[in-house]
Amino acid sequence: MAYKIPISVLVVIYTIDLQVLLIERADRPGFWQSVTGSVDAEDEPLEVTAMREVGEETGLDAARYPLRNWHKQNTFEIFSRWSGRFAPGTTHNLENVFSLELPAPLPVTLAPREHTQYVWLPWQEAAEKCFSWSNVAAIRELPHRIRENNVLNLALR
Repeated sequence: MAYKIPISVLVVIYTIDLQVLLIERADRPGFWQSVTGSVDAEDEPLEVTAMREVGEETGLDAARYPLRNWHKQNTFEIFSRWSGRFAPGTTHNLENVFSLELPAPLPVTLAPREHTQYVWLPWQEAAEKCFSWSNVAAIRELPHRIRENNVLNLALR
Protein backbone atom coordinates (compact mmCIF):
# COMPACT_ATOMS: atom_id res chain seq x y z
CA MET A 1 0.00 0.00 0.00
CA ALA A 2 1.30 3.45 -0.91
CA TYR A 3 0.89 5.80 2.02
CA LYS A 4 -0.17 9.42 1.68
CA ILE A 5 2.52 12.00 2.24
CA PRO A 6 1.59 14.23 5.21
CA ILE A 7 2.01 17.43 3.19
CA SER A 8 -1.15 18.91 1.73
CA VAL A 9 -2.79 21.96 0.23
CA LEU A 10 -5.96 23.82 1.13
CA VAL A 11 -7.36 25.85 -1.76
CA VAL A 12 -10.07 28.39 -0.94
CA ILE A 13 -11.96 29.02 -4.17
CA TYR A 14 -13.81 32.33 -4.14
CA THR A 15 -15.36 34.99 -6.36
CA ILE A 16 -14.52 38.67 -6.50
CA ASP A 17 -17.68 39.41 -4.47
CA LEU A 18 -16.45 36.98 -1.76
CA GLN A 19 -18.62 33.95 -2.37
CA VAL A 20 -16.77 30.78 -1.38
CA LEU A 21 -17.11 27.32 -2.86
CA LEU A 22 -17.61 24.51 -0.34
CA ILE A 23 -17.82 20.80 -1.11
CA GLU A 24 -19.27 18.07 1.10
CA ARG A 25 -17.15 15.00 1.80
CA ALA A 26 -18.61 11.72 0.54
CA ASP A 27 -17.08 9.77 3.44
CA ARG A 28 -18.38 12.20 6.08
CA PRO A 29 -21.82 13.66 5.28
CA GLY A 30 -22.16 17.11 6.81
CA PHE A 31 -18.40 17.76 6.62
CA TRP A 32 -18.02 20.77 4.33
CA GLN A 33 -14.66 22.05 3.17
CA SER A 34 -12.65 23.81 0.51
CA VAL A 35 -10.50 21.81 -1.91
CA THR A 36 -7.80 19.82 -0.10
CA GLY A 37 -5.33 17.17 -1.05
CA SER A 38 -1.89 15.73 -0.48
CA VAL A 39 1.19 15.99 -2.64
CA ASP A 40 1.64 12.93 -4.85
CA ALA A 41 5.43 12.88 -4.46
CA GLU A 42 7.92 14.53 -2.11
CA ASP A 43 9.22 16.68 -5.00
CA GLU A 44 5.81 17.74 -6.39
CA PRO A 45 5.64 21.56 -6.27
CA LEU A 46 2.83 22.82 -4.04
CA GLU A 47 1.38 24.93 -6.87
CA VAL A 48 1.13 21.78 -9.01
CA THR A 49 -0.60 19.96 -6.16
CA ALA A 50 -3.07 22.85 -5.74
CA MET A 51 -3.91 22.97 -9.47
CA ARG A 52 -4.22 19.17 -9.68
CA GLU A 53 -6.52 18.96 -6.66
CA VAL A 54 -8.74 21.78 -7.94
CA GLY A 55 -9.12 19.90 -11.23
CA GLU A 56 -9.73 16.52 -9.60
CA GLU A 57 -12.25 17.76 -7.05
CA THR A 58 -14.12 20.44 -9.04
CA GLY A 59 -13.33 19.99 -12.72
CA LEU A 60 -12.15 23.62 -12.82
CA ASP A 61 -8.94 24.50 -14.67
CA ALA A 62 -6.94 26.42 -12.06
CA ALA A 63 -4.51 27.62 -14.74
CA ARG A 64 -7.26 29.89 -16.10
CA TYR A 65 -7.63 31.91 -12.89
CA PRO A 66 -5.37 33.66 -10.36
CA LEU A 67 -3.97 31.03 -7.98
CA ARG A 68 -2.19 32.53 -4.98
CA ASN A 69 0.13 30.80 -2.56
CA TRP A 70 -0.42 32.49 0.80
CA HIS A 71 2.91 31.15 2.08
CA LYS A 72 1.01 30.11 5.17
CA GLN A 73 1.25 26.69 6.75
CA ASN A 74 -0.84 24.93 9.34
CA THR A 75 0.24 21.84 11.24
CA PHE A 76 -2.58 19.72 12.57
CA GLU A 77 -3.13 16.31 14.05
CA ILE A 78 -4.48 13.78 11.58
CA PHE A 79 -7.97 12.57 12.55
CA SER A 80 -7.80 8.97 13.78
CA ARG A 81 -10.41 7.88 11.19
CA TRP A 82 -7.94 8.92 8.43
CA SER A 83 -4.67 7.86 10.10
CA GLY A 84 -4.56 4.53 8.21
CA ARG A 85 -3.91 6.44 4.99
CA PHE A 86 -0.49 7.50 6.33
CA ALA A 87 2.62 5.54 7.27
CA PRO A 88 2.52 4.05 10.78
CA GLY A 89 3.55 6.62 13.37
CA THR A 90 2.52 9.62 11.26
CA THR A 91 0.41 11.84 13.49
CA HIS A 92 0.55 15.31 11.93
CA ASN A 93 0.05 16.92 8.53
CA LEU A 94 1.58 20.12 7.13
CA GLU A 95 -1.08 22.05 5.20
CA ASN A 96 -0.20 24.86 2.76
CA VAL A 97 -2.87 27.50 2.09
CA PHE A 98 -3.77 28.78 -1.40
CA SER A 99 -6.65 30.71 -2.91
CA LEU A 100 -8.16 30.68 -6.39
CA GLU A 101 -10.13 33.70 -7.60
CA LEU A 102 -12.98 33.22 -10.06
CA PRO A 103 -14.94 36.03 -11.72
CA ALA A 104 -18.29 34.56 -10.60
CA PRO A 105 -19.70 31.31 -9.18
CA LEU A 106 -19.22 28.54 -11.71
CA PRO A 107 -20.78 25.09 -11.85
CA VAL A 108 -18.36 22.38 -10.78
CA THR A 109 -18.02 18.69 -11.56
CA LEU A 110 -17.44 16.78 -8.35
CA ALA A 111 -15.42 13.60 -7.98
CA PRO A 112 -18.30 11.37 -6.75
CA ARG A 113 -16.04 9.14 -4.65
CA GLU A 114 -14.80 12.21 -2.78
CA HIS A 115 -17.68 14.70 -2.63
CA THR A 116 -21.45 14.59 -2.87
CA GLN A 117 -22.53 18.20 -3.37
CA TYR A 118 -21.28 21.76 -3.57
CA VAL A 119 -22.52 25.19 -2.60
CA TRP A 120 -21.45 28.80 -3.12
CA LEU A 121 -21.89 30.87 0.04
CA PRO A 122 -20.97 34.36 1.25
CA TRP A 123 -17.62 34.06 3.03
CA GLN A 124 -19.09 34.48 6.54
CA GLU A 125 -21.57 31.63 6.00
CA ALA A 126 -18.91 29.46 4.40
CA ALA A 127 -16.63 29.91 7.41
CA GLU A 128 -19.43 28.84 9.75
CA LYS A 129 -20.17 25.71 7.70
CA CYS A 130 -16.62 24.27 7.56
CA PHE A 131 -15.57 21.51 9.94
CA SER A 132 -11.82 22.20 9.82
CA TRP A 133 -10.39 24.96 12.01
CA SER A 134 -7.71 25.74 9.42
CA ASN A 135 -10.32 26.06 6.66
CA VAL A 136 -12.41 28.36 8.86
CA ALA A 137 -9.34 30.51 9.59
CA ALA A 138 -8.41 30.77 5.90
CA ILE A 139 -11.92 31.82 4.88
CA ARG A 140 -12.05 34.41 7.65
CA GLU A 141 -8.71 35.77 6.47
CA LEU A 142 -9.87 35.98 2.84
CA PRO A 143 -11.25 39.58 2.90
CA HIS A 144 -7.93 40.82 4.32
CA ARG A 145 -5.95 38.91 1.69
CA ILE A 146 -8.07 40.35 -1.12
CA ARG A 147 -7.69 43.93 0.16
CA GLU A 148 -3.95 43.41 0.53
CA ASN A 149 -3.68 42.03 -3.01
CA ASN A 150 -5.78 44.88 -4.47
CA VAL A 151 -3.59 47.51 -2.75
CA LEU A 152 -0.48 45.81 -4.11
CA ASN A 153 -1.95 45.70 -7.64
CA LEU A 154 -2.82 49.41 -7.49
CA ALA A 155 0.67 50.27 -6.31
CA LEU A 156 2.21 48.36 -9.24
CA ARG A 157 0.19 50.27 -11.86
